[in-house]
Amino acid sequence: MRIGILQCGQSPAQLKDGLGDYPDMFLRLLDGRGFEFRIWHVEAMEFPADIHDADGWLLTGSRHGAYEDHAFIPPLEDFIRRAYDGAVPMVGICFGHQIIAQALGGKVEKFAGGWAVGAQDYDFDGRNVRLNAWHQDQVVTRPEGAVPAGRNAFCENAALIYDDRAFTVQAHPEFEDAFVQGLMDTRAKGVVPQDLLDRAAARMGEAKDTGLLADRIEAFFKAPRAAQTGRGAA
Repeated sequence: MRIGILQCGQSPAQLKDGLGDYPDMFLRLLDGRGFEFRIWHVEAMEFPADIHDADGWLLTGSRHGAYEDHAFIPPLEDFIRRAYDGAVPMVGICFGHQIIAQALGGKVEKFAGGWAVGAQDYDFDGRNVRLNAWHQDQVVTRPEGAVPAGRNAFCENAALIYDDRAFTVQAHPEFEDAFVQGLMDTRAKGVVPQDLLDRAAARMGEAKDTGLLADRIEAFFKAPRAAQTGRGAA
């Protein structure tokens, strides 16, 4: 199964050599699960020609806000709507979670409650799931048809499922602690309150449920679906 990674942002330059860029992290997360990957750097305006250039799409995180004025966002939203209409499955992580919701009629905003940084615990259908997070923006209004699949007191829409068409998660199953520490060192100063950084530092090393999320992403992509009609193709 070919998964197209739509790269919506980039790892800080200081971290790329040692820890990789965002697509590299997903290649590690989903290694050995029978996928082949191709990357399109949509942030740099590199888009697939057709929604069927891959069997499924994975949208990465980004430092950009989904609601900001960037050249790549309108064509990415259009691609998302066509993939959704064409029943090509999508997985969105952080920014990917937000831009899918926004493209399909939801609302994303800079959350008045502030930041989530480092290890966070979520309720996924009654199961506690611990993942690293790094975000201030949130999906505050779900699109029609989106059903919550994960939440906590800070983030009501921490994961959304759109029947068999999209599965999206606000947290970062692909982020290892070393990368979160790198973000704290390179992007947090003067941006993230120090008490949140201290709290994140104190939770470094706690076991994360990244394998569980990788299993769920794999199962979502591989779930049996009716034959795609191509009605949303470019």
